Amino acid sequence: MDEEYCEVVVTAADADWLAGFTRTLVEERLAACGHHLSPIRSVYRWNGAVHDEPEARVALHTRRSLVPEIVSRTADLHPYDVPCVIALPLVGGNPDYLRWIGAETREPLGRN
Repeated sequence: MDEEYCEVVVTAADADWLAGFTRTLVEERLAACGHHLSPIRSVYRWNGAVHDEPEARVALHTRRSLVPEIVSRTADLHPYDVPCVIALPLVGGNPDYLRWIGAETREPLGRN
C-alpha cells in the first residue's frame, strides 16, 4: 500500500500564497493535507547568479497517481517561472493514515 502514496514538496516566496494554494489542492482532492514550514532559507542558482532568499515550503500528502495533476495545477497557479515540485516516495507509515490519504483524495482524471 505504501507505493500508492507520496509526499509532494512545493516551495514559494509567499507563505500566505502557499497556504491558499494548499487549500485549493485539498479542496480539489489532489492532496489530503499539507504541512507548512515557514520561513525556510533557499540558496539556489538562477540565471547565472547565486540567490539566498526566504521561502515557505509545504509537504503535501497524496496519491502517487495524482502527481502529474499536481505538477500541472502548480504550473497553472504558481507565480514562479520554474516552481519547485518534487515527489518523494513513502516507504512506510501508519496504515490507518495511509488509508486516510486514499479516502481524502480522488482518482486521477481519466480513471473510472
